[in-house]
Amino acid sequence: MDEARSGQTEPEGVRLQKVLAQAGIASRRASEELILDGRVEVNGRIVTELGTRVEPERDTIRVDGSRIPPPRHHVYLVLNKPRGVVSTMEDPEGRRTLADYVPARSSRLFHVGRLDTMTEGLIILTNDGEFAHRLAHPSYEVKKTYLVEVAGTVDPRTIKRMEKGIVLDDGPVRPDRVKLVSATETRSMLRVTLHEGRNRIVRRMLEAVGHPVDRLSRIAIGPVRLGQLPVGETRELTRDELGKLLDIVGM
Repeated sequence: MDEARSGQTEPEGVRLQKVLAQAGIASRRASEELILDGRVEVNGRIVTELGTRVEPERDTIRVDGSRIPPPRHHVYLVLNKPRGVVSTMEDPEGRRTLADYVPARSSRLFHVGRLDTMTEGLIILTNDGEFAHRLAHPSYEVKKTYLVEVAGTVDPRTIKRMEKGIVLDDGPVRPDRVKLVSATETRSMLRVTLHEGRNRIVRRMLEAVGHPVDRLSRIAIGPVRLGQLPVGETRELTRDELGKLLDIVGM
């Protein structure tokens, strides 16, 4: 007997414990315990009913406050870009590009924010155009962290000057934080965090205070850390990283 004749329809959505299990949070049984313990939220409300059904593509689900991303239909990669590689997927001059370091895919990948050719480090690649657009848009103020090797010894006054803001030819820049990591008589290593992405902004800021950059690497974008990822290698964003980024960009 079909649904029209029986008067019965299939319940909408997917059982919450199944969604959690499929996301790799815990087994089905353990996911039920999480729900019963009041540790699961759906659209901002704690859910304790085991029969609750959700739409994983549409509903915002959290466990212990951490966002659980919907099932992945897109690719989200982290690449440790080598020096000397241009931040494009193809280059008419025949230089090495990002495409040389990612697995061959049928769909086009977008890079989230550029790194200049001689800057290495973390770059995010995805075929989710809306995600890429939002993550790169300055209105979301996604923080980026760089490890910078510069000429000369950077003194505390220079660090304070940078943190108060430097005026460049295209306007002021005020990093969120500048920390001296190490220093010798001829070299200093800094960790610089800022939430804007103007062209060569870190290099220009340090040149403005008299410390030209010798080596520059981006080591973090928001909650995503480069960690021990070898130069030229890729990995997928973790569930936790993607969930936090989706929250940051309002998706």
